[in-house]
Amino acid sequence: MNFLPPKTLSLFLVGAGLFCGCGQKTETRSAGPVPLPEPPLIADCAPGIPGGRLVVATFGDPKTFNPVTANESSSEQVFRHLFAGMLGFDWTTQQVTPGLAATWTNMPDGRTWRFTLRKNLRWSDGAPLTAEDVIFTWETIYNPEIDNVMRDAFIIDGKKFAVTRVDDLTVQVVTPGIYAPFLENFGGVPILPKHILARSVAEKTFTSAYGVNWKPADIVGSGPFRLRDYKQAQSVLLERNPYFYEVDKQGQRLPYFDNIIFTVVPNLNALTLRFLSGESDVDDFIYPDEYDRFKAGAASGRFRLVEPGVGLEAGFFWFNQNTNLNAKTGRPRVEAAKLKWFRDQKFRQACSYAINRESLIQSIYSGRAIPNYGFVTPGNKKWCNPGTPQYPHDVAKARALLKEIGIEDRDGDGDAEDAEGRKIEFVMNTNTGNGAREKTALLIQSDLKQLGFRVILQPIEFNTLVSKINDTCDYDCVLMGIGGGGTDPSSSLNVLKSDGFTHQWFPRQKTPSTAWEARVDFLMNAQMKTLDFGVRKKYYDEVQQILGEQMPMIFTVTPYFYAAARSDIGNLRPTPLSSYRVTWNAEELYFKK
Repeated sequence: MNFLPPKTLSLFLVGAGLFCGCGQKTETRSAGPVPLPEPPLIADCAPGIPGGRLVVATFGDPKTFNPVTANESSSEQVFRHLFAGMLGFDWTTQQVTPGLAATWTNMPDGRTWRFTLRKNLRWSDGAPLTAEDVIFTWETIYNPEIDNVMRDAFIIDGKKFAVTRVDDLTVQVVTPGIYAPFLENFGGVPILPKHILARSVAEKTFTSAYGVNWKPADIVGSGPFRLRDYKQAQSVLLERNPYFYEVDKQGQRLPYFDNIIFTVVPNLNALTLRFLSGESDVDDFIYPDEYDRFKAGAASGRFRLVEPGVGLEAGFFWFNQNTNLNAKTGRPRVEAAKLKWFRDQKFRQACSYAINRESLIQSIYSGRAIPNYGFVTPGNKKWCNPGTPQYPHDVAKARALLKEIGIEDRDGDGDAEDAEGRKIEFVMNTNTGNGAREKTALLIQSDLKQLGFRVILQPIEFNTLVSKINDTCDYDCVLMGIGGGGTDPSSSLNVLKSDGFTHQWFPRQKTPSTAWEARVDFLMNAQMKTLDFGVRKKYYDEVQQILGEQMPMIFTVTPYFYAAARSDIGNLRPTPLSSYRVTWNAEELYFKK
C-alpha cells in the first residue's frame, strides 16, 4: 500500500524506536473472518511471517490523529499508518502505485481523470468504503471553515478540482487546467470516513475531530493499522487492521506485524540508548555525530546500519514578517521596529553571511553534513538548482550590508543599533529535546553576536512551539527543520505560496505582501500547468533563485542521515527521500524468526 503522505512539507521532528518487539504480542480486537476486496492489492515484496510487535520510539507526542488538520511530523509518524489514499507510492522507485483505487484513467483532454475503487473495501470498523467517502473527503478539504495544509496544493488560479461521484465505485476528477503532479498529489490524500466524521463537519467541530482525546475505537481509517490505545507522554499502540486491502504474493493479508507501538521518550539521546541497548527495533533517524557508535554496534550483527545519504530535510531559521494585527488585542503581531529589520532583505542576507556553516558541520555533525543555502537540498537531484546564491561565512560582508540599512555599532559598546538607536535584540525559539538543534542555536547566537546582535535563546516544547508558529504567530525568530512531503515542487506549495498554511514567515496572506512573493506565487502555479519537465524545472529554478536572494528562510546545513534496523527484519527497502527511511513500507516488514 505504501501510503503517500499529503504532499506538503511540515515542521520536522525526528523519531526512532523503543522497547523490544521480539516475541511480544498484543491482543487485537476480534473481527472474525473478513473477505478480501476485489481485487486485493498484491504487494511487490517477498512473502513474510505474520506476527510480532514492532516498537518505535518517538520524541514528541502526536498532536492529533487527524491527517487533514495535522501539520507536524510527530502526528504524521502515527497517522500515516492509519489512513490510505486512492493511490500509494513506492519511495525507492519514486513511482505511483495502486491504492484504494485499483485502476485509473486520464481522458484525452488531460484534465479529466476517473478512478475505480476496489469492490468490498472496508473501513477499519467494518463499514463499507465507497465513492461517497471520497467525495466527503474533498468537500472537507475545500471547506473554507476548516484550516488545513492540503488545500493549498489543490487550488489552481483560485479554482478547485471538481470531484464527483459517478457510481459507488467510480470517482471523476476534473482539474481547472493541466496539473502535472496530479497522480502523486491527489492520489496520496488520505480518504476520510463519512459515516464517522460527517457530524463533526456539520457541527463545525472538525478541527478537533480525531483528537488525542478521542476514544481509539472511534478513530476509523483504512490504512494497514488502527489505533488501539494512546497514553499521553507514554505510548501509542496500533493493531493490525483486519480489513486492510493488501496481500502478499501468497495471498497472506498484510500487514505482517500484529502491532506497532510508539513509545515517547524525553530526548534524542534516549532514542539512541534504547536502540543500542537492544530495546528498540528500528531507528529511522541517526544523526551524523552518532554514526561511529552505531557503526561499532552493527559489527555485533544484532542490527543493520544503512546509509541512504543526503535526504530532503534541512535545518533553517526564519524571522516573523507578519504585518497583521492580533485579532484579540488589536496590537501588531510583531513590534514595529523588529518588523522593519525582519522584512529587510539585506538584514536577512547579513544573517546568512554571519553563519559559520563549516563550524556547525564539524562541531555538531562530526563532518558528516554539507553547507546548505537553498530551499531544495542536493538530495533532491531532480529538482535542486545548484546555481542558487551562496552565503559563505563572511562577517565583514554581513556588517557592510547592515551598514547600508543603517544598522551598526554606533558607540563602540559591541551592540549594533538601527538608525533610530534601538539595539538589535530578539528572541530565538527552538524545540527542546533535540541536542543537535539546541547546539546549533547556541552557535548561531555566537555568530550573530559578532554582528552586535543580542539573541535571546528560548527553547520550548515542540507542540507548544508549533502552536506559537501556526496559531498565535507570537514570536520573533524560530530555528527548526522542514521535511516530509515529496520530491515534486508541488509538495512545497503550502510553504512557498503566500496564502499557504506553512508559509512560515507570514502565513495565509490574503494578497502577496511583496512583489517577490507574488512572483513565486505565479511561478508555483505555472509549473503545475505543463507536462514539459524542462519548463517546470525552469520555473522552479527561478523560485529557488528568488528564495536564495530574499532569504526568508536562512538555511544552515543538510546532514547525512543514517538509519538502523534489527537484522532479522525482512523486506527493508531503505531510501533517503522519505523521512521514514526504513519504515515507510511498515505494512511489508516482518520478523524473520
